[in-house]
Amino acid sequence: MSLNEELGQRIQQLRKAKGFSQEELADRVGVSRQAVSKWESGGSLR
Repeated sequence: MSLNEELGQRIQQLRKAKGFSQEELADRVGVSRQAVSKWESGGSLR
């Protein structure tokens, strides 16, 4: 498993533990929902 995949899984775990949707997390950190989805699937974190 790549580092990006591990980070993506961790982001998803923490998001779900806080009860946030991808949209809510995106709003809180100032990115699009698509960016959060990409992060969680192991895509680029840039």
